[in-house]
Amino acid sequence: MSDQTADPAADPQAALATSEEPEGEPRGFWARYARASSLVVTLLAFVTAMIIGGILIAVADPATQDASHYFFQYPWDTFHYGFAAIWRGYVALFQGAIFDPHTAAKGTWAGYVNPVSETLTNATPLILGGLSVGLAFRAGLFNIGGQGQVIMGAICAGFIGFHYHLPPGIHLLLGILAGIVGGAAWGGLAGFLKAKTGAHEVITTIMLNYVAVYFLAYLLSVKGFQAPPYGQAISNQVYKSAQLPPLLGGSVRVHGGLILALLAAWFVHWLLTKSTLGFRLRAVGANQFASRTAGMNVERSYIIVMLLSGALCGLAGVSQILGTNSQITGDIDAGIGFDAITVALLGRANAKGIVAAGLLFGALHAGGTQLQSSTGTPIDLVQVIQSLIVLFIAAPMLVRAIYRLKGSTSGVAGELAKGWNG
Repeated sequence: MSDQTADPAADPQAALATSEEPEGEPRGFWARYARASSLVVTLLAFVTAMIIGGILIAVADPATQDASHYFFQYPWDTFHYGFAAIWRGYVALFQGAIFDPHTAAKGTWAGYVNPVSETLTNATPLILGGLSVGLAFRAGLFNIGGQGQVIMGAICAGFIGFHYHLPPGIHLLLGILAGIVGGAAWGGLAGFLKAKTGAHEVITTIMLNYVAVYFLAYLLSVKGFQAPPYGQAISNQVYKSAQLPPLLGGSVRVHGGLILALLAAWFVHWLLTKSTLGFRLRAVGANQFASRTAGMNVERSYIIVMLLSGALCGLAGVSQILGTNSQITGDIDAGIGFDAITVALLGRANAKGIVAAGLLFGALHAGGTQLQSSTGTPIDLVQVIQSLIVLFIAAPMLVRAIYRLKGSTSGVAGELAKGWNG
């Protein structure tokens, strides 16, 4: 028995262990770390992006630039000013997103919670948009139409909000439902075209974005939708009865849209992990040909998932017009449709991961304003950091090479698949 166990040919598990840990390879904790999961790769991608972002903050610092002129005579000054700039920048980022002792020193409730409020306010539509993109991912579709779906949701919710006088609870409920229907209709149209004509969803959703943008521009010039005295491209103001209630008091901006986002995340998680419809959507996303052979209606699945995806983006539009803002402008989407792709990618198309990614990017957005006002660092650097995060996540093999991690990967699609299975 002991001879068979020692013989790799007789014991497949021994052979596998021998092949996975050849002589000279690291063992124990480092071996487990070296065979890092996609979660570790994601965290390292974020850390790497922050390191490079810190270098860019130092390069943009005027004192560091001046010290670099005499770097070879006294290099310490360059490093000193550079590290000081990085420290100030990331401290300002933290203060703008989490806690600012200067505002807290005033002793007011708003002073304590305003940074967190700004983070949650920015994160709310990003979570909803990320859920929309992630849900479509799971069915094998790439929803690039978040911008148009957010706009249509905001248009429908805003019209109900400022055109009708209704009791408070009913008014808000109808506004939310109108936004969901508007986004679902815009997303469902792309799904219908995909199912019935084979039109690629990337092309149709991008084109529908343009339709929504110019449709909104037209509405903002029409009396009845445009606010008087009709000199600016801005809509009428939503009545108080249709606005989402504040969560932490009227002195800070976070509102009930955050509750909608968390409920939507729970729904998407339940849908994909507990429901029969979610199983069909995941099966179609994994292999549409096998799903069709098994008797599943692939075309109907495409329509359903795009309806749901559009509804989630419509909710993001509701959050924008009934919560964060009270009037529709030409930039009501605030880039949410495209930032949502980043959030879904960072969250591995997983509901819990998307919530975490949305909070992270909400913090970066909120802290970026403080970063610019406190240090003079261009706020565009925050966008650079976000882009670097996406870059490294989209190239997991690069991250593994930088940190000498073991484990094969097939690019971003493979990493997403690991996140889905997890």
